[in-house]
Formats: sequence, structure tokens, C-alpha cells
Amino acid sequence: MNIILLHTHDLGRVIEPYGAGVRTPNLMALARESTLFRHCYCTAPTCSPSRAGMLTGMLPHSAGLLGLAHRGFHLKDYSKHLVRYLGDQGFETALCGIQHEAPSDKVQEWLGYEKILGPETAGGDIEGDLENARAVCRYLREPHNRPFFLSYGMASTHRVYPKNGGVDPNYVLPPFPIPDNAQTRQDTAELYQGVMAVDDCVGMVLDAIRETGREEDSIIVFTTDHGVAFPNMKCHLYDTGIGVALMLRYPGNPGKGTATDALCSHLDLFPTLCELAGLQPPPWLQGVSLCPVLEGRAGQVRDELFAEVTYHAAYEPMRCVRTRRYKYIRFFDDLDSFSPSNTDDGPSKTVFCEAGYFDRPHPRELLFDLTLDPVERVNLAEDPQLQDVLSGLRVRLQGMMEETDDPLLEAEYTDETGKKRYRRIPAPKDSIVNRQLCLSPETHDPADFE
Repeated sequence: MNIILLHTHDLGRVIEPYGAGVRTPNLMALARESTLFRHCYCTAPTCSPSRAGMLTGMLPHSAGLLGLAHRGFHLKDYSKHLVRYLGDQGFETALCGIQHEAPSDKVQEWLGYEKILGPETAGGDIEGDLENARAVCRYLREPHNRPFFLSYGMASTHRVYPKNGGVDPNYVLPPFPIPDNAQTRQDTAELYQGVMAVDDCVGMVLDAIRETGREEDSIIVFTTDHGVAFPNMKCHLYDTGIGVALMLRYPGNPGKGTATDALCSHLDLFPTLCELAGLQPPPWLQGVSLCPVLEGRAGQVRDELFAEVTYHAAYEPMRCVRTRRYKYIRFFDDLDSFSPSNTDDGPSKTVFCEAGYFDRPHPRELLFDLTLDPVERVNLAEDPQLQDVLSGLRVRLQGMMEETDDPLLEAEYTDETGKKRYRRIPAPKDSIVNRQLCLSPETHDPADFE
């Protein structure tokens, strides 16, 4: 079967099928034809590492993509990318719009796409996304002698958001955990404008799929890289950062039109596509197939998942393990507060900056009970009744890091005073990484980068 991957930047679950307060009728239509995963999580709430996890089937540190591709980070082995794997299986491979696993000038050389249908778009470029949607539709209407993999990436939901052209900010509710005021409502209204543009693009592509009969021979995936570019979301390991939309549509799906609470990771997409397409999964995959859930043979296929941050604009290493009940987050640096550089600039960030958010310390470890505290605001790491839970999650996280040769294993050491300290994991020599921990809320001075 063909594989059609529809994906967008920085969306999280802010679409109508997940209950968001924005109309997305085309994505609702797709949801009714798909299995919708209510509890899918990315491997990293930052663009390139997240996509590395999804498209190599390995955790970002295993794949080697610890930071942003356009800032000099890259995979250890591009032959392990889904595109190269499918090309080796005889698929025609085509890209239209955003990818974030390789520099823009290396897409065909490193990723191996045979065809580039349209350029990468910038945040808020609605017209660019629409033009790329038209290119995708033209491609779908062409004759194809081989099964194809088509990746269509949209950027309308990435900052800078499009100017609001139809969403009244007086009647929107900023997503949790953003406070409700005039600045954040305007920010949310502009985000919604981008979300609606994504829905329009998806609608165009779905129409072309129906018109060409591709519904009968194609697997259709809709997802995003990570949470929305607001504080406490993108680049954070809270569920608001790692929680993502995932819908799977394919011919004969017995779970069509249903939602599942099965815990799943972006790591699971690669092996799932292999099974649905009748392909032998490659040996490097770290995820599990979701087909038992899709086919109703199992309610769950995993008990835990992992996510990470190493680099975004600045170095801020952290790891987490999440089960259905608990979340454990550990920080691996000497900082006591979040780096402002790693929260995208915008009105909501300004609100947080002015309120002193980036001056507030965070503990070295966080433990949350996701049933009693789904908003992850009560740290239970010091709770005497949960020390067994905490110890168990520490063991799980340590075991994952050892099994996957996480470079952070070498970060911790004890200084001459007996205090635990952390070495910095080096970035590639040609990478652009912010040296400073604190930047102004709205500007990034080029002099601040090395």
C-alpha cells in the first residue's frame, strides 16, 4: 500500500477531534475514518529530535539528532530513516513542504527523497502551505507504477503565527496552562488561524485522495511533532509538550471511527507502518507495532514510554519516563530554572517573563500522579508514600539510558566539594547553540550564538 504522511509543526492536540475550541471539519472527517490515539506522545518536544524519533524508530539520542537540524545537528546514519528504508523496499518517495531531519540543501542527498514537490515553508506561511497542498494533489492525480511514500509537512502552526483574519480573540480560551488575558487570547486566536489553515490544506489533500481512489490502497497518517509553541509546552516534558495528535486510516481498519486510550509513542509508527504494508521491520527499531490495538486484539501494547530534551536553542538536558499513571522527569545540568531561550518568542512568553517565570527554580526531579494530577503541577518526588514509585521509575529511566547508550550517562560527576555536577554533552562543531541562559523575551541577538 501507499503511505501518505500528513504532519504539521507545533500543533500538539489543538484540533477539534481532541476537543479543542477551534473548528477543523476536515480533520474531524479524517478522525471518523481513522483510529484516533488519545494518548500518543512524541520522543522529544523539539522539532528535529521529535521527527528523528518518529522517522527512524529510535530515541533521538540513539539516532544522534540531539538538536535542531538547521543549527548543525544531524542523524548518525541516514540509511536508518524511514524514507531510505522504504526506497530500498521499492517505494517511490516524495516530499512536499516541511521536513526537519536534515538541512534544506541536503534533503535528497541525505534523506534520499526521489521527488521534491514543493519548498519548505516558514511559520505562518498559509499561502505557502496551500500552494504545497496543490502540488500534493497534482502528485496524487498522476499515474504511479510503484507504491509511494508521500510526506506533506505544513508550517502554518509554527511561529510566527499568521495575522488573525477571522478568529475573534474575545471568544477563545488559551490552552492550559496559559493564563487568560488579552495578550494570550490574541496569541491563541492567531494560533487558531494557523490550525484552520492546516485543516484547509488537509481537506484539499483528502479530496484528491477520494477523487483518485487512493483511499482503497493507501495508509493515511496525520500527526505533529510536539506541543504548541507556548510556555510550559514545546521544549518541556510535561504532557502539554510531548502529547501529540495521531490518526491512522487504512483500508479495512476494524477500528475505523473509534478513539483508543492505548499508550503509544511516535517510536511505534515505523513498526506499525511496516506491519500494515506487509514489510519486514528493520532491526534498529525501538518501538512496537500498534496493530494489536488497531485490530482489537489488545487494549495496550506498552506500559511505559520515554521522552527527552538535550538541545533546542540552548542546552537543557532532561529525560522522562511516563506510564499510564505516573510521570518522572529528571534534569541533567547545573541549572535550577528553565532556559528562556528554549521557549519560542511570542506574547504568551512575554506574559510569563514579566511574571518572573524564568526566575523560579525547579527541583532536580519531578514526579506526577497523572490520574489525580493530570495537569502535572504537584511534584510528589518528596512524598514519603510514593518513594517506591519514585525508585521504580528511576530504575526504568536508568535502564533505558543504559540500554540505548544515552550520552548523558557520562554527564554526572562529583566535584571536589562532594556536590553532584554535570558535564555538557558537546554539540557538533558547526552547530549554532545559544551560550546565554537568559535572553530578552522577544529578540535573539546573533551575537549570543556560537
